[in-house]
Amino acid sequence: MTATLTADTPTPVAGTALDVQNVTKTFQVQRSASGNDRLTALDGVSLSIGRGETVGLVGESGCGKSTLARTLMLLETPDSGSITFEGQNPFSLRGKELLAWRRRVQMVFQDPFASLNSRMTAGEIISEPWATHRSLYRTSRERDARLRELLQLVGLRPSDMKKSPQEFSGGQRQRIGIARALALNPDLIILDEPVSALDLSVQAQVLNLLNELQQKLGVSYLFISHDLSVVRHVTDRVAVMYLGRIIETGSTEDVFDRPLHPYTAALMSASPKLDPSARPEERIVLRGELPSPLDPPSGCRFRTRCWKAQERCATERPAARTAAEAGRATTALPAPTVRDAAVGSQDFTQMAECHFPMEEPDYGDQLTAVG
Repeated sequence: MTATLTADTPTPVAGTALDVQNVTKTFQVQRSASGNDRLTALDGVSLSIGRGETVGLVGESGCGKSTLARTLMLLETPDSGSITFEGQNPFSLRGKELLAWRRRVQMVFQDPFASLNSRMTAGEIISEPWATHRSLYRTSRERDARLRELLQLVGLRPSDMKKSPQEFSGGQRQRIGIARALALNPDLIILDEPVSALDLSVQAQVLNLLNELQQKLGVSYLFISHDLSVVRHVTDRVAVMYLGRIIETGSTEDVFDRPLHPYTAALMSASPKLDPSARPEERIVLRGELPSPLDPPSGCRFRTRCWKAQERCATERPAARTAAEAGRATTALPAPTVRDAAVGSQDFTQMAECHFPMEEPDYGDQLTAVG
């Protein structure tokens, strides 16, 4: 997986499954007090995911994560920019070509209770996509065999296919959602808060299942979550969103342990840690309210809450800067053994959109004692 943040449009790297460049999406809304009636949900978003890898997408509610997911699923049409899947623009496809593309990109939704039809059995829910993609499994014997295989793959029993969703726990329902996403043998699965509605013990089971499936099937993940501890556990790289823009990307280790952007540093400071020795004595507490996406600040969008902001931040939108350009060293993160072939061709450069990136752990008057 690779998540890239660039000032210019780069050539997609080898092994890239999904490449998003400078995508913008606006919505017509009720006119605000300032007279603005256009909400920019995505503002020049660039992101790419390599084959068999996992990108984490984090940020506060309303920053544009779900809009990006809906756009990647072709549920929204971008105003500008480009989206390519293995070199193919899905928005240009029609008929059979579009149907074939939809098979390759699937989604697991946040709420395992609302995302399943209570009037259908588990077997009917998982096998429903085959009614549209008829060429995948042509006979009832093939479909029945594949259904049993999918149930076993996600840790359920073949006999569960006759049960309705109400007879399952939350974790089991999410497993059904994962099996439904796998039914069409996709290359990319978008996971929108897939474990947020589950208990901690069930979260661990689902996350381990996703990891095992990735190793077996080589599927790519876009993992959207508010839970930073989960993101750190399951992702290879992380992209941080703020008011419609991706403001920092990098390897999971670099972004969590050595953030470049002040907003990222504040997020990581607020992340709970189970190990008492790893908890900071002080944490960053941001001042001010989250600006309205209808009237975002000029220049750097984070400047109204940033303790490092200067006059330049109000007039100039910051360009993406690498850690090296900011005078920071990054780790040469080794790829997991099972993904060496895929990760080897990807770019793990840490980048952030900030005029004054984090150089030292100096957070000024934003620091507040913990405890």
